[in-house]
Amino acid sequence: MHPLRPRRTDPRSGEAGWRRRARQAAVLLFAFTLAACGKPQGDAQPVLKVGSQKGGDKALLIASGALDGAPYRVEWSDFPAAQNLLEALAAGAVDVGLVGDAPFLFAYAGGANIKAVHAAANPQGGVATAILVPKGSPIRSEAELKGRRIATGRGSIGHYLLLRSLERAGLKPSDVTIVFLAPSDAKAAFATGAVDAWSTWAPYLPLAVRDEGARVLTNGRGLLTGYAFEAASTPAIAAKRAQLQDYLLRLGRAEIWAQTHQEAYAKVLAQETGLDEEIARKTVALNLRLPRLIDEAVIAEEGEVLKRFQAAGAIKAAPDVKAAFDPSFKIAAP
Repeated sequence: MHPLRPRRTDPRSGEAGWRRRARQAAVLLFAFTLAACGKPQGDAQPVLKVGSQKGGDKALLIASGALDGAPYRVEWSDFPAAQNLLEALAAGAVDVGLVGDAPFLFAYAGGANIKAVHAAANPQGGVATAILVPKGSPIRSEAELKGRRIATGRGSIGHYLLLRSLERAGLKPSDVTIVFLAPSDAKAAFATGAVDAWSTWAPYLPLAVRDEGARVLTNGRGLLTGYAFEAASTPAIAAKRAQLQDYLLRLGRAEIWAQTHQEAYAKVLAQETGLDEEIARKTVALNLRLPRLIDEAVIAEEGEVLKRFQAAGAIKAAPDVKAAFDPSFKIAAP
């Protein structure tokens, strides 16, 4: 497919599309699999397969030492975006991984056999996601996006921010051309002027601002919930509950640790991803989060996210949003 041509909507958003792409993700997963953490491959310990977006959770847990002494072996797989991680989850290629609320709901509504088992809230809200315009762009307001070409990932947190921004400006999705691209292709399209704006997230956000001179038109503060979820496959929840519970408690402690150890976290993130330390520090600062109980208030907020996707025609199904969450796992106390 030409990297700048919008993709057709069907069957990508339906259950059949998700299952097809999940099978493909399982086949391709070897390309992303990283070295296991802490134990040799021949060890007889149970294995928990964890997906990490752009090295984030892996770096956090290594830097904090939160996995030290874990009674299981973690096998890490790295993904460039939530969509890829969710496809691997749906295929059973990984057991659990952190994703934003919008891509989680998009995948769940598409038929992915997953549930959210841990919530984390960014105290800064949605600042880690923004709509960028090129240096020198005449676009100065959300209303001026009308008639423009905007790159983002289908079902991503960037996609959701774009929908919210258009809504706030009194525009409809049909008033713009949304070009659905993977982050690397979106970066190229933005840099060459093939699109007029890019709705993206950290670390792509600070990279574009620094390297491309991009300007933040708007960010997700006040528009996004700031929630991220550890999504787990339902087979993993059934078969590896003890390991999942232990992992989620350790992750929560690491999230708390990161609030006062940003520099240490950023150094490991740079090592794990190849990001330079300046961008790693900015990414860590934007993405700080704290464990949050999955309660009725969280589920209600996520119901609104789902409704907005549905109103925009991005999601056709009408799943029970409450069934997407498993609140039975304990969380680490701040």
